[in-house]
Amino acid sequence: MAAVTVDGATGCLVIGGRKIFPVALAQGPPPGGTTPTGADAWSEVAGAGVNFIRTRAVQWSLPQIDAQIASEKAVLDAAAAHQLSGWLQLGTVANLPPSTTPPSTNEQLLVRIVNGLKAHPALGVWKGVDEPGNPYSPTPPDGLIRGYEKLKSADPNHPVVITQAPLGTEQSLEPYRPSFDITGADIYPVAYPPGEHSDLPNKDISVVGDVTRKMVSAAGGKPVWMTLQIAWSGVLPNQQRPTVVPRFPTFLEERFMAYQAIVAGARGLVFYGGNFTQVMRPRDANLGWNWTFWQMALRPLLSELASDSVRPALVAPNAQTQVAANAADVEVVTRRSDANTLHVIAVRRSATATSTVALSGLPRRNSGAALTSGEVMAEYAQRPLPPPVDPTKQLFRTVAVTNDTVQDWFGPHDAHVYRFNLA
Repeated sequence: MAAVTVDGATGCLVIGGRKIFPVALAQGPPPGGTTPTGADAWSEVAGAGVNFIRTRAVQWSLPQIDAQIASEKAVLDAAAAHQLSGWLQLGTVANLPPSTTPPSTNEQLLVRIVNGLKAHPALGVWKGVDEPGNPYSPTPPDGLIRGYEKLKSADPNHPVVITQAPLGTEQSLEPYRPSFDITGADIYPVAYPPGEHSDLPNKDISVVGDVTRKMVSAAGGKPVWMTLQIAWSGVLPNQQRPTVVPRFPTFLEERFMAYQAIVAGARGLVFYGGNFTQVMRPRDANLGWNWTFWQMALRPLLSELASDSVRPALVAPNAQTQVAANAADVEVVTRRSDANTLHVIAVRRSATATSTVALSGLPRRNSGAALTSGEVMAEYAQRPLPPPVDPTKQLFRTVAVTNDTVQDWFGPHDAHVYRFNLA
C-alpha cells in the first residue's frame, strides 16, 4: 500500500512519488459507462486530465457493511484500471460521539470501512462530513475531530478532505482545522439570479477567488481544494421551484473560475454536478453524465490544465519574489517550476474592463542577463516560418519583456499563463 501524502512546499498531493494537482469529478460518469460515441467513459475523462473520481454517497449500515465495502472495492478496482484515484465518501459516519462501551454505531462503521478499504491501491483520500460549517445545518467540530483522530489511528496513509459551504466567516470555520488534512469550499455563482450560492456581497463569478482566499485563511496553512460548478441545486427545477431556469458556465467562465481559484491559493479543483440528469439532453441522461457540457467547456479546460506547458505551474511552489500587476483588478501568482522555468498566472476579476496591464518584477536570467521575452501558454500565434511548419512544435504567443516588465492585454474575466526561460 503506497502512502498518499501532502507535499509540504506546495500543498499538492504526492502519489507514487509524483506530485499531483488533483482534478476531481463529483460525480463522474458511472463506472463502466460510455461516451455518446461508445467509448469507455472513464478512459475519456482520465485522458483529458481527470485524476480523481469521488465515489457516490453510501448510506452506511452495519447489517449491510460487508456488501457495501465490496461494492466500493469494485469502484476502486475500476478506478485503478483507469489510473484514477478514489475520493471515498464516509458521510456522517465520520462524526463520532464521545467514546462509549460498546462503541457507537458510527465508530463501528468507521473502523470497518477504513480497515476494509485502506489497503486498496486506488484509494486516494477520504471525504468527511459535507459542509459541516453550513450555518443552516451545522455539524459541530468536536465529533469530526474525534472521527478524524479515530480514522488516522487506523489509517495514517490517506488524507481526510472536508468541503465547506461558501457561507459563514473565516472565524466560524477555523474550529474545524483539527478535523482535516485538506479543506476547501464549493462555490456555484452561475444561476438566475447570479451569486445566490454565497453570502458574500460579490455576485459576480469572481466570488470564486474571494471564497478561495477565505478558505486559505481558514485552513491555517493546510491545502485547499475548490469545488466549481457544472450544475447544482440552484439550477434544477423541482416541485417547489418549478420556474427555475437551468444555467451552466461557459468555457470562458469555467476557465476564469479555475485559474482564479488557483491564483488565490487552491491546490486542487473539483467539478460538481455532471450527473444531474434533470438538466441534460436525453442522450446524455441515458448515459448518466453531461457529455455535452464536457465537450463544450470542461474537456478543453482540463486538457489545458493537464498539458505539459501548464501542469508544471500547478504543482510548483510559489516563487520567493512575486510579480505584481499595475491594475487593482488583476490578481497574480508567480511559480518557479524548476531552476530554469518561471510561470506567472494572472486573472482579471473585472467583468467589464479591457486594457493593457503591466506585470512587473520579473527576475533576471540565472546568468544575470535581463529577460527579453516570454510565452503565453495555450495561446497560439503562428510566426512566419519556412514551410513546412513542424506540427509538433509549440508556437505559443510571445510577449516582450522590457525593464523586467511585460505589457499585455486583459479583457473581462481574462486569464493568462506566462512561461519564462531563465536559463
